[in-house]
Amino acid sequence: MNQRILTDGGLETDLIFNRGIDLREFAAFPLLDSEDGVAALRAYYADYVDVAVRAEVPILLETPTWRANADHAAVLGYDAAGADRVNRAAVELLAGIALEREGELAGWQVGGIAGPRGDGYRAAGGVDPDRAAEYHHPQLAAFASAGAQRATILTLTDVGEGIGFARASAEVGLPAVVGFTVETDGRLPDGSTCASAIEAVDAAAAPTYFIVNCAHPTHIARALDGGDWQRRVGGLRVNASTMSHDELDAMEVLDDGDPMQLAADQRPLLDAFPDIEVIGGCCGTDVRHIAAMWGVSRP
Repeated sequence: MNQRILTDGGLETDLIFNRGIDLREFAAFPLLDSEDGVAALRAYYADYVDVAVRAEVPILLETPTWRANADHAAVLGYDAAGADRVNRAAVELLAGIALEREGELAGWQVGGIAGPRGDGYRAAGGVDPDRAAEYHHPQLAAFASAGAQRATILTLTDVGEGIGFARASAEVGLPAVVGFTVETDGRLPDGSTCASAIEAVDAAAAPTYFIVNCAHPTHIARALDGGDWQRRVGGLRVNASTMSHDELDAMEVLDDGDPMQLAADQRPLLDAFPDIEVIGGCCGTDVRHIAAMWGVSRP
């Protein structure tokens, strides 16, 4: 089993619902362009550094750049140069936060976070891997040049985009983690199984491993079939809520569940996926949930 690494929770939902910060287009990366925004991000990540120190485990600080790809950044007024700048700045900010506490940490890494070109909850309808590689390359190049040690794409719904991301990551020299999201039945939004999606990406451009995110543990459990693919899942970022994606998309009040119950619900998955390395959260989770997962009290 890999040494397990702590990562953060649901950045965007925490900032919006718990910290009262308006995020246009559900994008956190514009916060990097203001003093108040940087202060909010520093405070957010500092909470997780505290948990990692208390748990005596390494931390993976992952950038607030899920929406910092070309199409989504353009909606927010960022051209290619602007997107490149904020992706680099995100890596540099997190490295600085880690260095401030390096003497207390069991270890640390900075990872670049990417998101799908389209909607993270809707089937993409078949993405050409070569076009996906070309699309994701600039963001990945920015991560690599700023010193990130890995790149992860979250909430993918399409095999082709996963293949393209893995190819582009290899081109820039970054270990790639490909993340799929599943519906309440444990299947991807297009109805395909986790097993088939992971096997298809591995056959074309195997990443370092896969992650499943933005789903409650009970939803992910419905995908389990005992297949070899389960050893290729190296990370979990689960939702606090048992709601479907459609319900989460429409919510006006955060469903943050119960941190201790979420940790208990996730525990069987840690046995089902024996090579899990990274453990964190997604929508509705915050530092309370991550502390519970790691068996420590919140600082």
